[in-house]
Amino acid sequence: MPHIHEKIDYAADAYIVNDGAVLLRMHEKYHRWFPPGGHVELDEDPAQAAVREAKEETGLDITLIGDAPSVIDKDEWEVMAPRFVNRHRINDTHEHIAFEYFAISKSREVNPAEGESTGNSKWFTREELDDPQYGVEDRVKHYAKAALDAAA
Repeated sequence: MPHIHEKIDYAADAYIVNDGAVLLRMHEKYHRWFPPGGHVELDEDPAQAAVREAKEETGLDITLIGDAPSVIDKDEWEVMAPRFVNRHRINDTHEHIAFEYFAISKSREVNPAEGESTGNSKWFTREELDDPQYGVEDRVKHYAKAALDAAA
């Protein structure tokens, strides 16, 4: 999807947990470990974007962790709150405001949708997140550990 705005976009990520491990993907462009995620599209809210992006990038059916808000009426509803929100630079002229969700999956079988990267994905244990050989950055490591705690 093209950018919603030239200077800033909203993004949503899903830290997916299964059996004591969290899924991260090596980003093809930035060569860093990130959870599945991407831009929030114009017709969706951040929680919907996190679920959609996870499905596209991993093939996994996920359930977001948290209290599911109740529908107020047919034209108004609550959006599940993310666990974290951050703002970060993509480059000198563009930023993202990212909504960080936690989720669970009943499967570890990663099968990206057609057209999605089939690059390196790994289910990280808590210990592996801290292993210097993987080089998981501190922000991602913090969120991943919090997701493991939330899913326990």
